Amino acid sequence: MLRYYLELAVRSLKRSPGLTALMVLAIGFGVAASMTTYSVFRAVSGDPIPWKSSRLFVPQIDAWGPSAHRDGSIEPVDALSYTDAMALMRDHRAKLQSPIYIISSSVVPTRPGEHPFNVSGHVVYGEFFPMVEAPFRYGSGWSADDDRQRSAVAVISSKLNRKLFGGENSIGKSVNVEGRNYRVVGVLDEWNPQPRFYDIQNTGGFSTASDDLFLPFERAIEWGIPNDGNTGCVKPPEESGFVGLQRSSCVWLGYLAQLDNAKAVSAYRDYLESYARDQQHSGRFTWAPNIRLHDLPAWLVSEQVVPSDTKISLLVALGLLVVCLVNTSGLLLAKFLRRSGEIGVRRALGAGRLAIYAQFLTEAGMIGVAGGLLGIALTGVGILGVGVVLPKGTAALATLDMSLLLLTLAVAVFATLLAGLYPTFRAARVQPAWQLKSN
Repeated sequence: MLRYYLELAVRSLKRSPGLTALMVLAIGFGVAASMTTYSVFRAVSGDPIPWKSSRLFVPQIDAWGPSAHRDGSIEPVDALSYTDAMALMRDHRAKLQSPIYIISSSVVPTRPGEHPFNVSGHVVYGEFFPMVEAPFRYGSGWSADDDRQRSAVAVISSKLNRKLFGGENSIGKSVNVEGRNYRVVGVLDEWNPQPRFYDIQNTGGFSTASDDLFLPFERAIEWGIPNDGNTGCVKPPEESGFVGLQRSSCVWLGYLAQLDNAKAVSAYRDYLESYARDQQHSGRFTWAPNIRLHDLPAWLVSEQVVPSDTKISLLVALGLLVVCLVNTSGLLLAKFLRRSGEIGVRRALGAGRLAIYAQFLTEAGMIGVAGGLLGIALTGVGILGVGVVLPKGTAALATLDMSLLLLTLAVAVFATLLAGLYPTFRAARVQPAWQLKSN
């Protein structure tokens, strides 16, 4: 019977090609608009490390006091001062933890005749790599002994490894950063999590460029490799330079800690409260303790990582899809009721209402398939041009993969079948006796 219904649907669609084309266009444009914006929303709202995000936490400590919050908010700033970050690292109340800051450094190639070039990266402790489960192609991160001994070691990206060493195993080789040699202990596999959960305060969550270089925190501080990220100061540092930044109340360090269960989370929160209270008693803070401890999903929400214009665009696109479906439903209703005589004859010859439902929903489904195929093509065009209406960094995350192709087709078919339910219901209610009498 399905083959028979398909033949009837093809005949019906060929009978009014203009109306058929209008419905296919409506479905195609509506689905393409919604799927294009969904592809961006999917990229920016995804969990970058879903198997572990509930065990990764970001601590906040108010190092400025209520007088610094001009907007009336009591939420601490999203970074830590050097003093607070080092205290948390020394006390080490989490299973794994690391302060983090961003750098932009010059790398000198090993091959003669090549010019130095800048790379971006981060300064971290060795615990950072197992904490974020960074994938390695060669080697691994450095050890705790390397941190304590301030060893000149480095982890580089696959991209930088290809540029410097032709993609070969470069473990043990040297990379020249700002005129100093670092021994390569690890080469990362392709890794650029989005959102970039370990550096929200500098990237806003998204960056199309991967980190090419990771250096040990203690070594970077000793050699004065400056912070290239955001720095917030309630008052200027009393001393100049990078050392003055470290001794000031300015906040510029990110921080990430791994807490594996509710007991560890509670203990760490109590520790932060106790630490802030100790700073108050010592006279460094003149205000009551004000701390926060967000797990990674809550942190992404708190930092408003998903751009508001992306949400608005998605809602507008879904509204357009609904309008297209309403119009398609109206066109199907007019098309189906215009065939009341045909329906009456089929009913008089013994066709039940379920047969009418099957016939006309098959026709609606074919329109949905055609609209879906058109929607796939238009979605591809839309993804290429989404940078016109959204920030380029955000728009670059949208991709047309197989899952989006299948979803576009499925949404088109399902939406068209949904739009065809009421017209099909009206067609199935046609009384054959009235049609036979009137014709």
